[in-house]
Amino acid sequence: MSRAYTNPLGVQLGQCSYCGFCEKFGCGNYAKASPQTTILPVLLRKPNFTLKTGSEVLKVNLDSTGRRATGVTYIDAAGETFEQPAELVILSAYILHNVRLLLLSGIGQPYDPATGKGLVGKNYAYQITSSVNVFYDDKVLNPFIGAGALGTIVDDFNGDNFDHAGKGFIGGGFVGVVQTGARPIETHPTPEGTPAWGSAWKKAFARDYLKTATISTHGAVMSHRGNYLDLDPTYRDVLGRPLLRMTFDFTDNEHRMSDFLTDRAAEIGRAMNGREIRINRRTGSWDVVPYQTTHNTGGAIMSADPRSGVVNRYLQSWDVPNLFVLGSGAFPQNAGYNPTGTVAALTYLAAGAIRDQYLKAPGPLVAA
Repeated sequence: MSRAYTNPLGVQLGQCSYCGFCEKFGCGNYAKASPQTTILPVLLRKPNFTLKTGSEVLKVNLDSTGRRATGVTYIDAAGETFEQPAELVILSAYILHNVRLLLLSGIGQPYDPATGKGLVGKNYAYQITSSVNVFYDDKVLNPFIGAGALGTIVDDFNGDNFDHAGKGFIGGGFVGVVQTGARPIETHPTPEGTPAWGSAWKKAFARDYLKTATISTHGAVMSHRGNYLDLDPTYRDVLGRPLLRMTFDFTDNEHRMSDFLTDRAAEIGRAMNGREIRINRRTGSWDVVPYQTTHNTGGAIMSADPRSGVVNRYLQSWDVPNLFVLGSGAFPQNAGYNPTGTVAALTYLAAGAIRDQYLKAPGPLVAA
């Protein structure tokens, strides 16, 4: 919040003081939008609302036809299992857990990359990133301070905003400098040739931490037949259920696009007149070790008919009409833009359809 604000539900949010610890931390001023600062204070006062923390849904329960959800089975923090009956079930966990619950509950046909048949887990996609560090001797930039809204983005190379003729790839992404809080334990750019550890690394880190600007690129990833989600045949959780397995790698298309974006970022970095720059390209196969993004999509994709996807335009399950699956699992591809804005828009669309159509006449929804 740029200034104190009372939202339409009467919940008060404070003014941002630019303390610098926005990302991955709670806000002491209640200036950052999250459920506990925007809606939970109102819901907790309603007699027909119960929030059960420390609980995990194990599966969606179905009737004998397999076409109707009867509720969910969940386990609480004490390890006790309960069945919660429900006329309407909404999966609103993160995309990966939503897909896992569909698979564990036997809802829909799991995707098989060998045959191309099945839909649940299909079209999983990620995003591809790179960066350029600009090191200064005479500018103190305090990278640990800043809010996400203070970023500067170049959108000229995103999607179809530019001519792809002769580029050798489809898709695109943005180039930007986004101050979201450079945590010292996680963020330690050093110039090319700096040892990865030891006293020379410590000296370079101490010299450059406050005086480094980072230009990031953030590119789209197209869905591919070999990238998908399924239940792991070997590994289990503490309750003995299969873990979710992610099979994914970048293709040549993503690498060519990322190299193009990285070259544009390097041009900007050189024009910023620092002491030197370091170009950090994304090379080789996808690797879980370096942080990239947290924007997973697909696995429960939206479609115009039940032969092509898991949910309809209102995020209603084609197979179980009283089940709605929210989130970016509905995305058929992963765009160069972050998914949150579109996820919110789709959620509003689904909520409106549930209120205005489904509750009045439960069953498959038709496009308005």
